[in-house]
Amino acid sequence: MFKNFWYAVEFSDRISETPCLVKAFNQEFAVYRTAAGKVLAMDNRCVHRGAALANGTVNDNCLTCPYHGWKFDSSGKCVDIPANPAGMSIPNRAKVSTYDVVEKYGWIWLFWGDLPIDERPPIPELPHFYNPDLKAISGDFNWSANYERIVENGLDIAHAPFVHAGAFGNPDAPEVAEYELEIQPDGAGTTVMLEPTPPGGIWRFLLGNNKKADRVKTRTAFILPNITVLEVHLSFGMLAIYTSHVPIDAQTTVSKWVSFRSFFKGGWADRDSRKRVINIFEQDRPVVESQRPQQIPFDLGAELHVQSDALPLQYRKMRLELRDRGWFMGKTQAEGKAETDRHDYALTESPDGNSNLIYN
Repeated sequence: MFKNFWYAVEFSDRISETPCLVKAFNQEFAVYRTAAGKVLAMDNRCVHRGAALANGTVNDNCLTCPYHGWKFDSSGKCVDIPANPAGMSIPNRAKVSTYDVVEKYGWIWLFWGDLPIDERPPIPELPHFYNPDLKAISGDFNWSANYERIVENGLDIAHAPFVHAGAFGNPDAPEVAEYELEIQPDGAGTTVMLEPTPPGGIWRFLLGNNKKADRVKTRTAFILPNITVLEVHLSFGMLAIYTSHVPIDAQTTVSKWVSFRSFFKGGWADRDSRKRVINIFEQDRPVVESQRPQQIPFDLGAELHVQSDALPLQYRKMRLELRDRGWFMGKTQAEGKAETDRHDYALTESPDGNSNLIYN
């Protein structure tokens, strides 16, 4: 996992004035909205006796612990201890850590790191999210795998004829022509022409009398640290999938995906579209969950690379640059136990009063 990034950790429409438990980075967060609609995120554990604040309630915009009724305001400071006699002061240590959050693209973005506000990387620009001509659906997919392997799987062009044969991968056309990389400061991508198998189901209707699918312009990309992009230009329309692969811990990931389509935009087609996305993940699951080591090695020579691996290799190179910058959180495989390690964290206050994460 890498610090000093904004992570899309949950969908906006799932956050209300009832606290919600969000898991990421081996931590738990209590996330809720104030009456004015502002989203707040705090450590889930009450500083008093460790009760889960996500099981509490929101009163006067304060998060109230379900165990002893302690109230924590938007800064994480305790402002009421019901058991205290009137006039008794509240200890200065009665405070839980808070985290900066931003609501954008229908996601809740949480900043995880120790950089001051003016030095933080921006939330990435994501096309399509505000395009009224596209129909969007979204969902979750759970993996027993490290998020890095899942990200890299989304960039791997050569696996489609084998893992996705019968869906869109064509086992009769496995060759991947040399492609150019489109490298950006926060990620990279490529655009290739692929020869898929003809689509089935209701999509076949759009092909009409054309029994053979045309070559398809396909763009696949990643945005650091954990977003993958797939954009497919079919003969009958465009399909795009953006996925935030949330690292729950070293062996668990939740992929929060948003799929856009320019065709069959009625709600009647949502079930079929959702099924197609889930089927792709389900085909990938047994392969990705069986990969070892679970965490991608930092040694670029530890696994063999060929021409078709140019984009995944670029992801590994940029990941290595982040480690050299000191942003990697955890142990490498070479240091051992990388897949089972549980990390300890300390929190320091930033100038704005919120807390930032530092690895011990």
